[in-house]
Amino acid sequence: MTKLQQLWAEQGQSPWLDNLTRRYLRDGTLARMVEQGVRGVTANPSIIAKSIFGSNDYNVQISSLLASGHSPESTFWELAISDTTEALAVLRPVFVESQGTDGFVSIEVSPSLARDTRETISSARQLHQRIGEPNLMVKIPATAEGIPAIEAMVAEGRNINVTLIFSLDRYTEVMEAYVLGLEALVRAGGDPSTVSGVASFFVGRVDAEVDKRLKDCLVDPEDNLSGWAAISQARLAYRAFVGKFSGRRWERLASLGARPQKPLWASTTPKNPAFFDTLYVDELIGPKTVTTLQEATISRFEDHGRVARTIDQGVDEAVEVLSRLAEVGVDMADVARTLESEGLAAFEHSVKEVLEMLASRNAKERLPAPSGTK
Repeated sequence: MTKLQQLWAEQGQSPWLDNLTRRYLRDGTLARMVEQGVRGVTANPSIIAKSIFGSNDYNVQISSLLASGHSPESTFWELAISDTTEALAVLRPVFVESQGTDGFVSIEVSPSLARDTRETISSARQLHQRIGEPNLMVKIPATAEGIPAIEAMVAEGRNINVTLIFSLDRYTEVMEAYVLGLEALVRAGGDPSTVSGVASFFVGRVDAEVDKRLKDCLVDPEDNLSGWAAISQARLAYRAFVGKFSGRRWERLASLGARPQKPLWASTTPKNPAFFDTLYVDELIGPKTVTTLQEATISRFEDHGRVARTIDQGVDEAVEVLSRLAEVGVDMADVARTLESEGLAAFEHSVKEVLEMLASRNAKERLPAPSGTK
């Protein structure tokens, strides 16, 4: 049994691959990874852009789409949807075996819509309708404008992966939106047992930003605050998750088949090379959670990672860490705002680069042949 398989079998945690590439779909790599314990796939605009730039696997489809009159933007979405649809087929057996609680593949709405509730709702709905697979999750950023979009989509019975969560306060809003959406679905006569959701709480990026700010603060070296802000936030998020998805209000929904919105740990590869390379995987293991891993992190975890329940250990210490950070001048609310803005900007930049490449290629392919060419 691999350690990824142990995570699920022994700890109730679902390991998802944090990558989606056409090469993995075509050469069987993703299928083999599923056999070895991967139970889902997540991607974002930067991952999709990197995949398109990084191989020739898209050339034939790009040429065909552009020749048939697709714009660069619609070409990008055709490529992303094609890969997502193939990945959904690979993960479908996991979805069936888990009775609809796992085996998901995520595709994200355009990051340019993150500040527009109405357009986010429209885009998420269109992606669900167009792809039409039960193990699809559409990603919606956890911006202030994204919160009502999350509620609206869950109320329509759609699976949503809420992404770019950087603070406990925003996470609380995300969970409430999910529960409100389920309650609205039930009132409308819908079946809550058909809905699944995850809340993607980012880890590595939080520590990178906090540690940058700690350099400007007067901190006692013995405080050992570096590298613990993200884990502390995640452990307190799990405590909030347990509290939210229990009690009379939740039990009423659960009696109708509703499933909790699982916390998902994103950005689990440490940004600081001084940190232990499986730190964020080892320290955030627990039931009803998802951990996303890049290929290199999977290899390291299989080699020297530790499979043990850790998510609810040291909760009191986690409270102390966040309290101490506030005392030394690290404003976690501002950290979250900064990371949200940077995350959206990075995603938008990735999409812009792909669209510019496709536009350039479209222009070249539409040029008339030089005089004398046969």
